[in-house]
Amino acid sequence: MQKRIHHKFLKPGLLVLMVFWLVSVEAATTSPQTDWVPPGFEIAEPGGTLFNYPESLEKPTIILFWATWCPYCKALMPHLQSIRLEHGDEVKILAINFVENGDPVGFLKDLGYDFTLLPDGDEVAAIYGVYGTPGVILVDQDQQIRFDLRTLPPLKPPGDGSKTSHKKKAAYLAPYWAAELRKSIDSVLEESTP
Repeated sequence: MQKRIHHKFLKPGLLVLMVFWLVSVEAATTSPQTDWVPPGFEIAEPGGTLFNYPESLEKPTIILFWATWCPYCKALMPHLQSIRLEHGDEVKILAINFVENGDPVGFLKDLGYDFTLLPDGDEVAAIYGVYGTPGVILVDQDQQIRFDLRTLPPLKPPGDGSKTSHKKKAAYLAPYWAAELRKSIDSVLEESTP
């Protein structure tokens, strides 16, 4: 099966690369909290069905850029699953897999995560300016960015850090990231309640 990724607003070629770069620079130089709207995209789900963003969504959505090898992703994903269980259908989670060399379908299935998996997301990550894992963005029902992990103040794990493994750093940081994300989700849901 051929997997396709199409940016719905651009044509392939050099112009696309230049625009991706400009979008990335623009996203990085403005406040992702309020100053930009995530671009639309189409990407194939594991079964081959095309997922179209934003047309496929009508609710607040957590967009997770991740990989199976990433210790920070592994530490954060149980927190995201608890958010999913707490809020049910009020919040959607897109798990956009990129920089991957493993089996993302098997990974999510084995751990029982209730996320919408979008594999082969390297191009989508690039248009969002996400170059490392995990990337976490919360988009409200109006497609406005309400949380971006990249904008959080850094939190240093205790100790000098030079001998701390990524797994331990991830275990320390994931609850902080999830708590900040929950604050944004609660704010979005409170605003949308009549």
